[in-house]
Amino acid sequence: MSRRRLLGMAAVGTAGAAAAGIVGADAAHAGSNGNAGPGRNDAHRRRLTVLGTTDLHGNVFNWDYFKDGEYTDSAGNDIGLAKISTLVSAMRAERGERTTLLLDAGDTIQGTPLAYYYARIDPITGGHVHPMAAAMNAIGYDAAAMGNHEFNYGLDTLATFVDQLDFPLLCANAVDDFTGEPAYEPYVIHTVRSRGARPIKVGILGLVTPGVAIWDKANVEGILHFPGLVEQAQVFVPRMKSRGADIIIVSAHSGADTSSSYGDALPYPENAATLVAEQVPDIDAILVGHAHSEIVERFVTNTATGKQVLLTEPLRWGMRLSVMDLDLVSERGRWHVESAHSHLLNANSVPQDPAIVEILTADHETVRGYVNSVIGTNLTAMSAQTSRYEDTAAMDFINHVQSDAVTQALAGTPEADLPVLSIAAPFNRDAAIPAGDVTVRDVAGMYIFDNTLLAITLTGAEVLAYLEQSAAYFKQVTGTGPFTPDDVTNAVTPTAPNGTPDYNYDIMGGFTAPLTYDIDIARAPGSRIVGLSYDGAPIDPAQRFVIAINNYRQSGGGNFPGVVAAPVVYNAQVEIRQLIIDWVTAVGQIDSSAFAATDWRLVAGGEPVIIQA
Repeated sequence: MSRRRLLGMAAVGTAGAAAAGIVGADAAHAGSNGNAGPGRNDAHRRRLTVLGTTDLHGNVFNWDYFKDGEYTDSAGNDIGLAKISTLVSAMRAERGERTTLLLDAGDTIQGTPLAYYYARIDPITGGHVHPMAAAMNAIGYDAAAMGNHEFNYGLDTLATFVDQLDFPLLCANAVDDFTGEPAYEPYVIHTVRSRGARPIKVGILGLVTPGVAIWDKANVEGILHFPGLVEQAQVFVPRMKSRGADIIIVSAHSGADTSSSYGDALPYPENAATLVAEQVPDIDAILVGHAHSEIVERFVTNTATGKQVLLTEPLRWGMRLSVMDLDLVSERGRWHVESAHSHLLNANSVPQDPAIVEILTADHETVRGYVNSVIGTNLTAMSAQTSRYEDTAAMDFINHVQSDAVTQALAGTPEADLPVLSIAAPFNRDAAIPAGDVTVRDVAGMYIFDNTLLAITLTGAEVLAYLEQSAAYFKQVTGTGPFTPDDVTNAVTPTAPNGTPDYNYDIMGGFTAPLTYDIDIARAPGSRIVGLSYDGAPIDPAQRFVIAINNYRQSGGGNFPGVVAAPVVYNAQVEIRQLIIDWVTAVGQIDSSAFAATDWRLVAGGEPVIIQA
């Protein structure tokens, strides 16, 4: 297959220049903008192509470690850097390697068992090269931004990963508490040379969502702080320009649609890429990350200059490759962008790059062996498929293990006699533990994030307020249905304009005694929890409870009330997923009859809601 045909098949969307990068690229842009394409011998005009990925989350191959098979989804997507490598090679050949840059917008070293294995089981701090570093070095990235998940495994692991890269990992707004300066390289100025024209100096600035200060508080508190993206860009963009940067590209691990999952817990918004484009002059384009969204091409007007700033976001996990074409003109000794367009290429249209496969097959097979190891048995199959709208044994299992770990840890402490409750969210709708042998991957699929377990204390009144916040996940309905799951879940709220994600819906359960409640979704948010009881009696607002909770939630993720200020009575920094693996290994058998019960339900006007998937 020809390179041009391959790229044509890979094109996603038709915004602006979606077709221009596929067939007749130079003619398409020359006709629409009056610019010479890169092939024309014009010393005053050049095209710079900037390729971008984001939110790779440890995906090297088109592989699902949780099912031990090729990745598939309902949209037909493929994933992984091996496929991205094929697209990058084709684009470099099409556009010219000298005038093509490759960037990433963060969240690289967390998200798959492959990433976890080389952070915790055989950590890169012991000398092994991280698979993502090996792949990205081989592909030839020019720069990348840090994402919030880069901080998950601690600063030592992050420092090792930085050292293993052949390109800079940028972060202008991770600031050293002691020096007041960025703790990592904030930007790089890359010189692009082509025959017959003056060099183009491209400044690349890396920014991360300030939510790191909340979500990884245990790893960064007292060491790093995280100013807002706008605030740091206002400092560093002028600095880059003063050092001769002609063009400014921001790689921003922060979504385009302004919002914050942590509410007003920080003075800076979580998703601020559009604000950066609007408020900071002299930026030409932003590679957006963090939101796991697909933005083919979006223009934002800078309020100070009136200039149009190009934004693009290539979904997640290596499903897409952003292609930004910046047509430049040189005037008075400086290059500037005369016009810009972007499109996306789809990874499902190309094969994996054999070179990347060869480099990383050994690591891949090592992790496959680990995740397929049998650690116990299960008497009755459990699935999380319906957990977002009905009580399931799968969520009860997570809460049971968390409660058990906290109860054991608190033995002999002043909190030992307090009743223990636990929260769990339906992270992965596809999670299931089959009857029979249980493997590491079965358990890992049940808890796909690397959250650690803590315990805090709340009063009965605070438990009610917490559950009311959680119940805002549901849409308000009239009548009892029947409804589809989408009719009642993922409600749009002021802090979740695209719908409340599943991971911000918490299910709370008791350990030695049941916690029971109804969620009346015919009522408005804030008044939905009905009949809240503990051990068969209405909950005492003054009663103190120990709550087993994950670090994301305890540090303010989701902005649940009462949590951040609550006393912490347990924090051993142990991943919840590993606790579940260890529990199954130690007990040997999962018997859901020992912990599963229907303790909560959805109702409308007091009558059960009917949901038909």
